[in-house]
Amino acid sequence: MPHPLPELRHSGVIAYPEALHQMEERVAAMHKGTARELLWFLEHPPLYTSGTSAKAQDLLTPNSFPVYDAKRGGEYTYHGPGQRVVYTMLDLNRRGKDIRALVTALEEWVIATLAEFNVIGERRPDRVGVWVVRPDKPRLATGDMAEDKIAAIGIRVRRWITFHGISINVEPDLTHYDGIVPCGIADYGVTSLVDLGLPVTLADLDSALIKTFPKVFTDNF
Repeated sequence: MPHPLPELRHSGVIAYPEALHQMEERVAAMHKGTARELLWFLEHPPLYTSGTSAKAQDLLTPNSFPVYDAKRGGEYTYHGPGQRVVYTMLDLNRRGKDIRALVTALEEWVIATLAEFNVIGERRPDRVGVWVVRPDKPRLATGDMAEDKIAAIGIRVRRWITFHGISINVEPDLTHYDGIVPCGIADYGVTSLVDLGLPVTLADLDSALIKTFPKVFTDNF
């Protein structure tokens, strides 16, 4: 039987500590059975977060923006205005206790959403997140085609309830990524929908995310 669509919540710019607090409260309520699954759409002020695999040397300018320990998987990433963050609080007790399948589903959700704007997002077996091939850029030193990251994924799971989630670049200040080695990967760049020449708004992206979510999660996960 298909899973019902989670509750949807839209907020503006939320301070990172407040977002962590609200996620903790929601996950606790879900464990008690007093709250539904939730997709929380928001933005953050400019900041860096470190995941459980973050390396100190990948924080290049530690005084640029506040740095928060996210306690999620992954390494350093950037959040800021113009980037859509979706915190995904899902119950894997009902969806199958498979964290790898969850990450794959989140990637597939992003890929399906980008396809709504005729952007080909791709996954890479050695790199978490979603990538866009850039034939308009110089090739890498290896001769391979240049690729830019357009979406990051970082999750945490507690007693099979998930939190944290995905971030997709719509129109953030891409120079803010210069202060970190994003996700520990130095050989590739970062892009956004607007950087790709698409006049997409956060509201446009939200509509596409809501449209594609059931195709990935309620049907297949």
